Amino acid sequence: MQSTPQVLVVGGGLAGLVAARHLAAGGVDVTVLEREETVGGRVRTTERDGYRFDRGFQVLFTAYPAVKRELDLETLDLRRFAPGATIARPNHRSTLADPRREPRTLPATLFNPDVSTGDKLRALALWWDLRNEDPAAIFDGDDDASIAQYLRDRGFSDRFLENFVGPFYGGITLDRSLSTSKRVFEYTFRTLAAGATAVPAAGMGAIPAQLADRAREAGATIETGVAVESVAATSDAPSSDTPASTDRGATVDTAGADALEADAVVVATDPPTARELTGVDAIPTDARACVTQYYRLSGEAAIGADRRLLLNAGEEGPNHVVPHSAVAPEYAPAGQTLLSATYLGEREESDAELAARTRETLESWFPERVFDDFERLHTDRIEFAQFDQPPGIHVGLPDARDPVGPVYLAGDYTQWSSIQGAMDSGREAAKAVLEDLSG
Repeated sequence: MQSTPQVLVVGGGLAGLVAARHLAAGGVDVTVLEREETVGGRVRTTERDGYRFDRGFQVLFTAYPAVKRELDLETLDLRRFAPGATIARPNHRSTLADPRREPRTLPATLFNPDVSTGDKLRALALWWDLRNEDPAAIFDGDDDASIAQYLRDRGFSDRFLENFVGPFYGGITLDRSLSTSKRVFEYTFRTLAAGATAVPAAGMGAIPAQLADRAREAGATIETGVAVESVAATSDAPSSDTPASTDRGATVDTAGADALEADAVVVATDPPTARELTGVDAIPTDARACVTQYYRLSGEAAIGADRRLLLNAGEEGPNHVVPHSAVAPEYAPAGQTLLSATYLGEREESDAELAARTRETLESWFPERVFDDFERLHTDRIEFAQFDQPPGIHVGLPDARDPVGPVYLAGDYTQWSSIQGAMDSGREAAKAVLEDLSG
């Protein structure tokens, strides 16, 4: 009588949790090994003194196919950003919105002085062209270019790129220069037009928490505080002959414990760790970094009640500012406003210096307000927030089956750097494992 196949998932981020759920639903005995004390990987929320601080600027695009498939959005109790953004520079703010969803913003958007009528019409035409594009086909083929080149080829002005696209996509790709692959732009532009941008009321950490609950409900075991030191294939094919079999397909060494044996192992860690554990050179390790700081202001609508991202169209200060408590009041105690500012790259300035720069920027954007109540609360310096995605990188990314033997990869680095890529990679890795175990 054959025993139930046993699979280990190394890493409890989005990809690992999705993989675990699908593996357990497929009838295997699956255990997730997460080195931190909580699951989530790069998607985490810290709670302190009534405030919620997501790890860096993170949002959920509700129209992502994997998001709709893997998450119960109603249970997440989402708080939605207003469509569009506020373009800001010293002594100036203007609104660029989506009148299709917010008709009242039509006058402000139509007469926005920072974006020409021609660029607005070109943006509408681009949405029209991409609305029915098959999301899965966007990353196929060899044709690629930078976002900047792609938009210039479509006739967009440098002014539009500098005032809006640069800071807006600086928040998405951490690349204000727009040197990222146009494929990321096409996928996200289409997604933004089709759905909402939101955060759970309890913070972005509610997303991996829900995925972990769903994995457990399917039968998976999740062990936290377990650091994996190595992964090695012990055979070229899965083996599950008897419960006492010592010829499992792979072994996992953990700190201070005996080696664990399994029929298959899914490596779902961050890219540098995955490359170290598997030896797959195609895993990208060039990183995009950022620094996100959180600040307190007195009053619940300290800089107005607009739920839009504030884009920095100037030359100094952060790339963008987020009015968190205006979007999700649960992020701050009653009577307080929570903001964050994100700086791109690894910054040499101290936390205090960056906070001073943010305050100066806000004072220039809101000259009608005094910022004596401005207080820095929390700072995240994230060295590996995303892997770099220049044109052409996606065709060379690794496959789930690239490691030697019954070892598999699950992570956005097998698709593209996003919540969509992470979740979908987990399902694809589980599918590959189940196919191989049953074959």
